[in-house]
Amino acid sequence: MFTLFSFKDPVMPSADNALPGRSMPMQVNNCHFVNRHPLQGPFAEHLQQIIVGMGCFWGAEKLFWEQPGVYTTAVGYSAGFTPNPSYEEVCSGRTGHNEVVLVVFDPAFISLAELLKIFWENHNPTEGMRQGNDRGTQYRSGIYTHSNEQLEIAEKSKVIYQQAISALQSVTITTEIMAASEFYYAEDYHQQYLAKNPAGYCPNHSYNDSRLPPFPLAKMKT
Repeated sequence: MFTLFSFKDPVMPSADNALPGRSMPMQVNNCHFVNRHPLQGPFAEHLQQIIVGMGCFWGAEKLFWEQPGVYTTAVGYSAGFTPNPSYEEVCSGRTGHNEVVLVVFDPAFISLAELLKIFWENHNPTEGMRQGNDRGTQYRSGIYTHSNEQLEIAEKSKVIYQQAISALQSVTITTEIMAASEFYYAEDYHQQYLAKNPAGYCPNHSYNDSRLPPFPLAKMKT
């Protein structure tokens, strides 16, 4: 995964000094490479969407497309300022965007809480603007919601996981949780990257590797 190395801590740009971007959206093949479902909406009314950032989006997307009840996934850029950015622009740190995964799911088969368990357990949410050796504002931990109900569930999950972590070590979750802004699709070669490139880069940031506890899903029901 491409990273710009710097001795300085990554800093978010402001809207005023972010790259200008462009008006033309990224052109992608509107067919999921694995399940053949469309990548782009509109989606059926019974489906819900959630956007997550958890480091390199190649491996993160694979985690979600493998889940029963997930209709489709796509990778892209969000939570920043630059319209329709390129991958290189996002990696420059001058767009404010995060590398994210759009997850479209059927809540009759998989709940948001179950998806958030996958989210929390497969990256280190305490590392700020990095995941392992991947360093930059585009690697921050984030949950971007599409309704007030989703926002409440996400916030609750963060509190529950912080309690579980605090019982083991003195580190603080840095995950940002906010209403989703525009999702910009990444370049076509990034979509379902690990299905197209099975030997591709896929770092292990799971809770076991990070010495963090499993997410206590049962507490989401109390």
